[in-house]
Amino acid sequence: MFAPDIYINRRNNLRKMSPSGVILLLGHDEAPLNYAGNTYRFRQDSNFLYFFGLSLPKLAGVIDIEEGTDCLYGDDIDVEDIIWNGDMLPMQQLAAKVGVSSVTSFENLKIKLQSEIRKGRKIHFAPPYRSDTKILLSDLLGLRIQNIESYVSKKLVHSIVQLRSEKEECELAEIENASNTGYEMHTAAMRLCKPGIPEHVIAEALEGIAASANGMTSFPVILSQNSEILHNHCHDNILQQGRLMLTDAGAETASGYASDFTRTVPVGGKFSSKQADIYNIVLAANNLAIKTAKPGITYFEVHIAAAKLIAEGLKNVGLMKGNIDDAVCNGAHAMFFPHGLGHMMGLDVHDMESLGENYVGYDDETVRSTQFGTAYLRLGRRLKKNFVLTVEPGIYFIPALIAKWENEKINRSFINFNKVHEYLDFGGIRLEDDIVITDSGCRLTGKKRIPITVEEVENEMQSL
Repeated sequence: MFAPDIYINRRNNLRKMSPSGVILLLGHDEAPLNYAGNTYRFRQDSNFLYFFGLSLPKLAGVIDIEEGTDCLYGDDIDVEDIIWNGDMLPMQQLAAKVGVSSVTSFENLKIKLQSEIRKGRKIHFAPPYRSDTKILLSDLLGLRIQNIESYVSKKLVHSIVQLRSEKEECELAEIENASNTGYEMHTAAMRLCKPGIPEHVIAEALEGIAASANGMTSFPVILSQNSEILHNHCHDNILQQGRLMLTDAGAETASGYASDFTRTVPVGGKFSSKQADIYNIVLAANNLAIKTAKPGITYFEVHIAAAKLIAEGLKNVGLMKGNIDDAVCNGAHAMFFPHGLGHMMGLDVHDMESLGENYVGYDDETVRSTQFGTAYLRLGRRLKKNFVLTVEPGIYFIPALIAKWENEKINRSFINFNKVHEYLDFGGIRLEDDIVITDSGCRLTGKKRIPITVEEVENEMQSL
């Protein structure tokens, strides 16, 4: 939680950007795991956290645009709550911590909203992404659940995206903390990566490191020696000598801010020459993207630059052929690099994507591609100072995708399929760093870059 003025300023800025009416920001309630009393770990809605800062269940905030007032809706706990869960500050004192003076019971929220609706005032709310939130909105606003999406306030969505995209210094400090924990997670994964170790042992160790920093992972750990599967959450394998273990994992701080890193390392601690050749292409693409990212350039341009470098590198090892510009224009690189270069990051590891990926990553100037691979680029728009984003190029050999393209003769003038057959058991490599856009370029987050060169990775894997 930040100082009260931070939240007051955020709400005032949102109010200035809104035409008229009332802004409704719903917090989350507890979510049952397998029965009502056994719940998932609580995680507050990020928009509520950003504007009202309290990470407690069953709260709502209302920002009145014309009146210039903010009200927090929530209930004080009773003796039974204290017996089971311990004492808690009264709502009035909690509200004061985030600069709110008006507090009332949660049951008054429906009364307030229905009164405003009868007056003909617009109720602005963001897209709900949880079923319980949709049900609550339906009850509060008298809307059919099936129709709720059509009442979402696009003006509110655009305003929130504008405010949350450029990170404040207090936010950057939290992201630094998450990044430092991410460093500990990934260097631990490198040291634990040995033949005979079950994948789940390493994945669970990373979760423990995140928890020991008074937070949690920013998303379920992706870790597998089947490294060609982009988001592999299965941890059932026993690590085998010579395979590549891909680890995509990040930490979330107690205040909700994320990190997101990926490293790919050789089981046994030494890259083969074949692995090192592909690895160094991905590393060069990562470094090029970091060197290129700056205010004023679109991330689509950075993505294409990385894609061309990857294609050139693959041509040099005999996997691609022909004119590189034409190959990338035709999307031939996407058989090896079938995803986007990165995404925004902040209070959400894929920041604000609950509001709509295209609202966050694109705008009227930069339109999303429809081409396979490039269409998965989550962030394409022009970069600005204090944007925080990921840089995560990769090269993968996905047998099913290779077979499809070869059978359908897709981009055969740019791909040497005979050579590709030699890599069907290779797996994949992804290298991901987090960056902050600065005045004239960008910088990496965290005190130290997670080991990334072939030599750095091999040395870390051999350390005790």
